[in-house]
Amino acid sequence: MHLSQLIIGTIFAIGGLVLTIVAFFASLWILIYGLPLLVLGIVILLNKKEDMIEPIKRRGGKK
Repeated sequence: MHLSQLIIGTIFAIGGLVLTIVAFFASLWILIYGLPLLVLGIVILLNKKEDMIEPIKRRGGKK
């Protein structure tokens, strides 16, 4: 996991969690912003395919 992926994922997840909690005390329309941020942060933190390098598949011969 890259450092930038960890930082952005954590910021999004914590920000989404804070907005979701605030939405229950203030106004429910804040959930429109809080839940997607929370989900996006979790997806960024759990994404492992970004770190993998796919091998080059050669088709045919050299020209």
